[in-house]
Amino acid sequence: MTDELQSICDFIRYATSRANCAKVALGQGFDSTLDEACFLVLRSLHLPPDMPPAYAAAQLTSAERALLLERIEQRVEQCIPTAYLVGEAWFAGAPYRVGPAVLIPRSPIAELIQSSFQPWLHSEPARILDLCCGSGCIGIAAAHQFADAEVDLVDISAEALAIAAHNVDEHGVVHRARCVESDLYAGVQGQRYGLIVSNPPYVPNAEVDALPAEFQHEPGLALRSGDDGLDLPLLILAQSSAFLTDDGLLVLEVGATADALLDALPELGGHWPEFEHGGDGVVMLSADDLLAVAEPAAELLRQRGASNGR
Repeated sequence: MTDELQSICDFIRYATSRANCAKVALGQGFDSTLDEACFLVLRSLHLPPDMPPAYAAAQLTSAERALLLERIEQRVEQCIPTAYLVGEAWFAGAPYRVGPAVLIPRSPIAELIQSSFQPWLHSEPARILDLCCGSGCIGIAAAHQFADAEVDLVDISAEALAIAAHNVDEHGVVHRARCVESDLYAGVQGQRYGLIVSNPPYVPNAEVDALPAEFQHEPGLALRSGDDGLDLPLLILAQSSAFLTDDGLLVLEVGATADALLDALPELGGHWPEFEHGGDGVVMLSADDLLAVAEPAAELLRQRGASNGR
């Protein structure tokens, strides 16, 4: 096989064909098997993802060919996501380290960050919280967008925070960003933020179990949120008003669980933005919106037999 495949282009074509034949599942940062194959091959070779096409005919060494064949087989036969194979994913136009301890970045919140959350954020935040931060990509991208803000990256997983800390260092924001191991707000008591952004677990347990094999490699802790997906979103809505400034904004992603959340909590106000580059299920809530929904959310949790912790 390695004698037949020699160039970068050969391996991109082969990886695409293998993925198409195996009908691999997309949705973890790629829209097509060709795009994913390009990323897998180029980043495995430590080449930029926007490498000029003229280099596609470059011949590879035997070690490089063996590595690519191994990773293509891992992707196709074991359904390991490309981001985990190469240890990298892109978010809001920049690369981040990822591994099986964190979700692969793909949140539409990237689009909101790049537009500075306009027109919903009325003043530049002095402090930002990335709640359930995973790789830290949301908080770090926000730190780049708001150059004077201090950022807290919060997650319950020590393994995820180790990856987030690496990304904080790689992105040069160590002086403004800190990683906090915490169950939601427990570790940041007394803090108030002008912007809270959260992509928490929000997938119903049965739906997680039914996801394609690729998604089973991602951490269940970052996906599962009870039988209806509402456990974590309701906790965040019940608790966030105490941590948001009077002119602040909560940005909460709930994805396809949005309908269930609105059915359970008709008092929920805010704005649900539309995205130019795909994605939905993100609600943006002012301090007043949160005050209006905090007690109904807490009452729902009491009715569901939930406590204020996870």
